[in-house]
Amino acid sequence: MIDVLSRAEITAFLPERAEMAHKGTFGHLVVVAGSRGFAGAVKLVCTAAYRSGAGLVTAAVPETVQPVVAGALVEAMTLGLPATEADSLAYRALEQLESFAATKSAMVIGPGLSTHPATARLVRRLYKGRVLPMVVDADGLNALAAYPERLEPRASTLSRAEAVFTPHPGEMSRLTGIAVPAIQQERSEIAAYYAALWQVTVVLKGHGTIIASPDGRARRCPTGNQGMASGGTGDVLAGLIGGLLAQGMPPFEAACAGVYVHGLAGDRAAREKTPRALIASDILEALPHAWRQVERTGS
Repeated sequence: MIDVLSRAEITAFLPERAEMAHKGTFGHLVVVAGSRGFAGAVKLVCTAAYRSGAGLVTAAVPETVQPVVAGALVEAMTLGLPATEADSLAYRALEQLESFAATKSAMVIGPGLSTHPATARLVRRLYKGRVLPMVVDADGLNALAAYPERLEPRASTLSRAEAVFTPHPGEMSRLTGIAVPAIQQERSEIAAYYAALWQVTVVLKGHGTIIASPDGRARRCPTGNQGMASGGTGDVLAGLIGGLLAQGMPPFEAACAGVYVHGLAGDRAAREKTPRALIASDILEALPHAWRQVERTGS
C-alpha cells in the first residue's frame, strides 16, 4: 500500500528561510520553454517558480518570441536564443544555453517548446549532459519518448544531476509504450518501476498523483480535484517543482511538496470558483494561501 502525503510531511520537507537571506540565497531557475503561440506556458512556469520562493527566474526562449514573452512577464528575466524557422529553439542555441546555465541552480525544460526536430534534439542533448537538477515536462518528455532506449542510464551518465519527470498518462504511455488504460490501472507500480529504471523521480499526474523516487520511496497525493484537468495547470506544477529544486530541495522532496501545494491551491480555487470554471491562473492566485497552510509559521 502506497503512503499518502500529509501536510506534516510536506512541512518537514521545507527548508528554513533565513532572516538575512537575499534573492541569491534562494536560487536561480532557468526555464527552457516556449515557441510560436505558446508564450503563455512560459508565463505560467515562471510565475509559479517565483510563487515557490525561488530568488531569480530566467526564461530561455526563442529570440523570435522573446518580445512577446518579455511583455507577459513582470518579475522574470528573459534570454533570447537562436530560433528555427518555426519559431522554436534551434539546436545551435545549445552552446549559449549551456554556458548561461552553468552558474544557475536548476532548470525546467519542455513547456510549450514544440516537437520541432531541431528543438527535440536540443532537449535530448541537454538531458544527456545535464549539470543542473532538471524538471522535464510536456514537449521535453515527448522529445525523450522518441528514443526511449536512451532513458536507461549508463554508467557514464550516473554522475549527472538528478531529474524529475512530470508526465500525464498520455505522456507516460509514449515514454513506456504501455497503453493509457493499463497505466491507469497500475499507476503506483508503473511509476515506481520506471523511476528505478530511469533513475529519475517520476510524478505521474492525474487523480491521486503518484510521486516515485529511484530509491524506492513513493507517495500518493491527496490534494487536487477534477477542475485542474485543463490546459496550463501542468505548467504551474513544473514551475513549482523547478523553483523548489532551485532552492536546494532534493528531487523527491521538491516533487512531493510541489504536487501537494499545487493540489491544495487547486482545491482552494475550486471552492471559490467551482471546479468547472477553474483555470491555471486561478491556481497561481491561490498559491500564497496554500503555502500558508503548510509553512511552519502558518495557521
